[in-house]
Amino acid sequence: MRTEIIINVGSNESRIAILEEGKLAELFVERPEEERMVGMIYKGTVTSVLPGMQAAFVDIDIPKRGFLPLSDLVASDRAYSPFLGEPEVEELEKKGQRRSIKEMLKPGDVILVQITKEPLGGKGPKLTTQLAIPGRFTVLLPGEDHLGVSRKITNWKEKRRLKELVAPLRPEGMGVIVRTEGEGKGEKEFKSDINRLLKTWKKITKKAGKGKAPILLHRDVGITSSVVRDLFSSEVERMVVDSKREYRRILSYLQSVSSQLRPKVEYYKGEEPIFDFYGIEKEIEKMLDRKVWLKRGSYVVIDHTEALVTIDVNSGRYVGRENLEETALRTNLEAAREIARQMRLRDIGGIIVIDFIDMEGRKNRDKVYQELRGVFKRDRANVSILPISDFGLVELTRQRIKPSFLYTFSEACPLCNGTGRVLSQVTMMAKIERWLKRAKGVLKEKRLKLQVHPVVADYLLESRGQRLKKLSKESKRRLEVEADPSQKIDSYKFLLAKDGLDVTGEFMP
Repeated sequence: MRTEIIINVGSNESRIAILEEGKLAELFVERPEEERMVGMIYKGTVTSVLPGMQAAFVDIDIPKRGFLPLSDLVASDRAYSPFLGEPEVEELEKKGQRRSIKEMLKPGDVILVQITKEPLGGKGPKLTTQLAIPGRFTVLLPGEDHLGVSRKITNWKEKRRLKELVAPLRPEGMGVIVRTEGEGKGEKEFKSDINRLLKTWKKITKKAGKGKAPILLHRDVGITSSVVRDLFSSEVERMVVDSKREYRRILSYLQSVSSQLRPKVEYYKGEEPIFDFYGIEKEIEKMLDRKVWLKRGSYVVIDHTEALVTIDVNSGRYVGRENLEETALRTNLEAAREIARQMRLRDIGGIIVIDFIDMEGRKNRDKVYQELRGVFKRDRANVSILPISDFGLVELTRQRIKPSFLYTFSEACPLCNGTGRVLSQVTMMAKIERWLKRAKGVLKEKRLKLQVHPVVADYLLESRGQRLKKLSKESKRRLEVEADPSQKIDSYKFLLAKDGLDVTGEFMP
């Protein structure tokens, strides 16, 4: 499969698109005020222990306390006994007794924890004491006694070779997992990678020894660096980036870990915004739509509720050429492929229920089920799927690490008391910034009037208009903001300051 990585770096947000056969398959977004938390390691303080839930809450110096279930504590409790303050835990293990959370932790205990899931809604982040520090070819597991190889490496001879190669390099008292990118690599690459991770771990322990809980000890690399580290492999055809600074950083990193990939990195020099050039912007615009049209005229409807996500498949304009059963089968097979793509693209997680068009034959229901299982194999998140019921329903769960893009790109609408959603002010500023980039070098007029809803106008003019000044400086234009109550919150209008001519539509994606 032809895979490309396209990177757009802006002052307000950075975006990374994964294209498969030219179609947008995954999107990553990073904003300065919405820092990615997964992978962060803290020295935290236990605030409460809940035996009924077999879990504890931990203060890590963020607004919402972290949630630590017993299942994420057991494996590494002995490794952090200096932080747990529970020497009797080892004795319980020897006796083979089933431990409860209250036997292992008590309020006031200080422990090392790592975030495995971002905060979602009113919930705090999910934590684990089973720390993992990822590198290019390996993952270091402090306190573990384990040597593993990625499941995606299926050749048993290669698995054996990797284990025999890495075993002597494994630091004492630590586990190591060989990542997929480690396939075919030699001792030099693994030794260098493990040494880098060991240096990181030493910095963490040194800071943990000095700092008073709660304190942040380590943060994982930014989204661009993590995509280069985790996803950029020989299977990727090319990586294109529109920032010269980021382009140089990527080349520098690859020089030390995978120099053979450097020729695949390209710097985008075009005048047209990079996501417009590759047709990605239009796909992103559709990401918040409830209705997703399919090629034959059928469509799926995606709705988010408090407890789960529901997806409804409709035949729409597609009537087929044969009997009703064959029409339903064709529609459902096409919908299955698009649903898997949309779930990856929108980062939908948790419990999902899909209502396929009813089919009489068990054989046809099995075909749709197998198609759904097959297309989800490309998904890096863990997915569990139940067979289609007699009612045409499929229940599945998809690993949720961070909030869906519905919550990244939108916020509760203040005009409808939260029953609907509109684009957030941060997203609106990013859209305005991209409009100005499209106009750059084409529109000769230097003075523009920007008409937006009063809520967006207030956002642009906050802190003595710093955001507006930033937009003016980068676009090299004199911008005047006008609050217009008639404008929708998620729309804007650009007028020429000289004669009031509306030029908005000339530079839309």
